[in-house]
Amino acid sequence: PPGPLQPPGLPLAPCRSFSNNKIQVELDESSGVATMKFKSPPVNSLSLEFLTEFSIGLEKLQNNRACRGVIITSALPKIFSSGLDISEMCGKSMEHYTEFWRAVQEMWLRLYGSSLVTVAAINGASPAGGCLVALSCDYRIMVENPKFSIGLNETQLGITAPFWFKDTFVNVVGHRTAERSLQLGSLHTAPEAHRLGLVDELVPEEKLMEKAAAVMAQWLAIPDHARQITKTMMRKATLDHLVAHREEDIKHFTTFISKESIQKSLRMYMEMLKKRK
Repeated sequence: PPGPLQPPGLPLAPCRSFSNNKIQVELDESSGVATMKFKSPPVNSLSLEFLTEFSIGLEKLQNNRACRGVIITSALPKIFSSGLDISEMCGKSMEHYTEFWRAVQEMWLRLYGSSLVTVAAINGASPAGGCLVALSCDYRIMVENPKFSIGLNETQLGITAPFWFKDTFVNVVGHRTAERSLQLGSLHTAPEAHRLGLVDELVPEEKLMEKAAAVMAQWLAIPDHARQITKTMMRKATLDHLVAHREEDIKHFTTFISKESIQKSLRMYMEMLKKRK
């Protein structure tokens, strides 16, 4: 029980953490702010296991009444997330591709549709699916290091960003910027990304989490219900677009990814990555 100096109603242990293999989640119940840290070396690839943990972690926070916002960042230096795990899309069964793609959709639907305030604290490179995670948040802060880049670079691998990646990107940067960037598969340096509006703010590395907490406090100063209704209003059409075409999107992905020409280019890309190590 609380001692005489402990104000009633305040938890004695305000910080709760539940850590899985690939994502560490800590919730500060006194502020209502959770931190999600990706810790799946070497590059926080969005594997099936990672995506499942991510969705479960978000669901747990969403259902916890003490939680009002989440800061998403990486525990690994120099990398936020390298995006979808290529090995999940190479040499596997159609059933596996279906399960994997459903998990990618699920992660996005939960994050983009979350009623929590979501702030991405981008502390490293963030290509492809990593960029999608950042785009799905309410606010993006990136370390001002020109060596770190972010973008949807799918076309460079001979694949295309799905329509809902595109929709999310257009909603952030506008149609013309998105069109050019998607066709070229551009990876934008941090200063370039800021100029395009792909990230909202650049900060020195040592100030990243402090800035994320300050931004979170600013967003949490707005009454939750008013902010949540507004967020739903802004995002509902984009979410509904995928929900209405979810099975079709899975079918399109599995058909495309299992083509021999695509499998060949993914294998070549994996070989190139192995040589880089």
